Amino acid sequence: MGMDHQWKAKWIAEQQFRFVKPIDVYSKEHDVKPEPQHRADLTNIHTMFRKSFQLQQLPQATQLYITADDYYKLFVNGQFVGQGPAQANYYHYFYNTYDITPYLQQGENVIAVHVYYHGLISRSYNSGDHRQGMIAELHIDGNYMFGTDNSWKYRAAAEYKAGPIIGYNTQFSEFIDSRLKQKGWRTKGFDDSRWLSASAQLADDHILFQQPTPTLSVYTVKPQLVTAIDGGYVLDFGSELTGQFTMTATGQAGQEILIRCGEELLADARVRYEMRCNCTYEDRWILSGEREKLELYDYKAFRYVEVLTEAIGALDADSFAAIVRHYPLNEQACQFQSSNELLNSIWEICKNGLKYGTQENYVDCPSREKGQYLGDNTIITHAHAYVSGDLRMYRKALQDFALMSARVCPGLMAVAPGHFMQEIADFSLQYPMQLLQYYRLSGDREFVSAMYPVAQQIISHFTTFCREDGLLQSVDDKWNLVDWPENLRDGYDFELKRQGLTGCHNVINAYYYGALKTMREIALELGLSATTYSELIQIVQQSFINTFYDKKRRLMVDAEGSQHASLHANVLPLLFGCCPEEAIPSIVNLIKQKRLSCGVYMSYFVLKALAEAKQYELLYELIVSDDLHSWSTMVKEGATTCFEAWSKDLKWNTSLCHPWASAPIPLLIEEICGIKPAAPGWTQVSFNPHVPSSLNSLKLSFQTVVGEITFEHADGQSKLTVPDGVEIVH
Repeated sequence: MGMDHQWKAKWIAEQQFRFVKPIDVYSKEHDVKPEPQHRADLTNIHTMFRKSFQLQQLPQATQLYITADDYYKLFVNGQFVGQGPAQANYYHYFYNTYDITPYLQQGENVIAVHVYYHGLISRSYNSGDHRQGMIAELHIDGNYMFGTDNSWKYRAAAEYKAGPIIGYNTQFSEFIDSRLKQKGWRTKGFDDSRWLSASAQLADDHILFQQPTPTLSVYTVKPQLVTAIDGGYVLDFGSELTGQFTMTATGQAGQEILIRCGEELLADARVRYEMRCNCTYEDRWILSGEREKLELYDYKAFRYVEVLTEAIGALDADSFAAIVRHYPLNEQACQFQSSNELLNSIWEICKNGLKYGTQENYVDCPSREKGQYLGDNTIITHAHAYVSGDLRMYRKALQDFALMSARVCPGLMAVAPGHFMQEIADFSLQYPMQLLQYYRLSGDREFVSAMYPVAQQIISHFTTFCREDGLLQSVDDKWNLVDWPENLRDGYDFELKRQGLTGCHNVINAYYYGALKTMREIALELGLSATTYSELIQIVQQSFINTFYDKKRRLMVDAEGSQHASLHANVLPLLFGCCPEEAIPSIVNLIKQKRLSCGVYMSYFVLKALAEAKQYELLYELIVSDDLHSWSTMVKEGATTCFEAWSKDLKWNTSLCHPWASAPIPLLIEEICGIKPAAPGWTQVSFNPHVPSSLNSLKLSFQTVVGEITFEHADGQSKLTVPDGVEIVH
């Protein structure tokens, strides 16, 4: 079962799952196959597991190994310890390790675990496959003490009822009936004699690996403003956050409380709980008649909460709080200050988007989908590396797609982990770029060498769509995205069918060319032969120019036979160097005219292309511009985290927290401050600042793998301070 830990414990589950066969949920997106038949009654299952044990004396060190499918929350002697695991596929499933010594007592102790099985195919959980339950082992002072087996007791957490489904099968609204709650089950002394014995799943097929990232930070935040309204309160936490709302209440048995969360307010200052991102955040809580605490299980993305009840006196307004959760972030790791207040605001919303958009994995948005998307990660990994100074999540993301996606298709899936089978060709071709960027930041040659064959398989997959001149044609096994939403593709005139796509178009071939160049660079870094890539690059570049270059206008067109020159069809060739040298001024002029007439996602590539063309003033101008398509629009519309689209109304289901909009962070560090790793692992730092004259002062500090780097610019002078052992290369 375990690949890096020899497990003695048994996987345990509810009896109703014991004889249910696991479902194979994996397939290429467009494969015609019968839908997996999941039992409708096995959804939204909350289960309580517990184990009491005695300690004659307190140990010096304990280790608790634990995981669950789909998710657990762990308590020892009534105290919350942690939660997890990071979502994963059963054939590479994660477990966590805790030192629970501080929670133990002499005499009786109890481990209590609240396990949740979602049961739907989605991006947010690896679920809907009938794999449920948990496994745990306790080791004391280096010796195995006990593990999960049929001596563990369990009971359904009957108070959790299923409400309507939220988002794209992302989660259920929570209907909690506290009259059905088993009070005190997490503490010692609780009588579990009537609970059922757990069933050992002897045929369990989880293959377990230590989770390579820490468990989430979980902490309490109080609202900044509480306003009384008719029948309740409206709360403002001051900023978008991720987590659960909590409170205490004392009321009549059967009294109902409505909890509505949202990212914004309506015109009447009530909470917009029927959110624009197509999530309806309304939960119900039925009181038992005793004083009790609300414990919602799943997390939401919200800023505002509305609490409503017929008997407002039952509510304890002083207890209102949010249990916030996100990947651990050292708030001091990256600090930014400039003389441009708009730029400061842009940095802050991008940083907060990364903070709350990084959970156990990167998520495209922590509300509607909660899924890790490969193409989003091109931007998110780059920005998060600087904001956090922590490359573990970046490394894990690369591994997620390599180990949990390539098994379904060597050309990779668009989502990993997650059981939602979606494929996007543009995203797959960006994996080599992400791998090279990680190498530049980390210098982790061993890991990049291990991932290199995965990148090779991606190229091999796409070469099956090559025509005689080397260009890709009719890449129809995956969605060709170009940009999202559709109305921000700048009129790209190639028909982007989800299925049955035919023809040869610019963007997918530009990404293919960029992937080939990246693979050649990785091969050379690893001391491998790059001859094949060099030959392909030469062939593809010439064919690309022959097919897409309009010599008269000196611009690239969208597709073979097209006359339309979109922003997208010109930005990527400029970035990857597959346009003629003579076209560069015309393409730059096109960008000056069209500005960011694209989605937030593509803006990263626009800014990177301008840096490649050494157009730093225009790059900075677009970041701080007053255009509708700009980060300033998000700021004007009250953003506290970066949006999914430039404006709330530019997309039909806009999430107001989406870290793919965080491009300004790496671009400001690398292109405006001019700080880049000149040798893998930051042993050398190139320093070539391009601070615009309009920015009088700029202070920046961030953590790297070798320590803190600080940058200061004032009165036209730029200064860089690096740790000992790091060489500055001008």
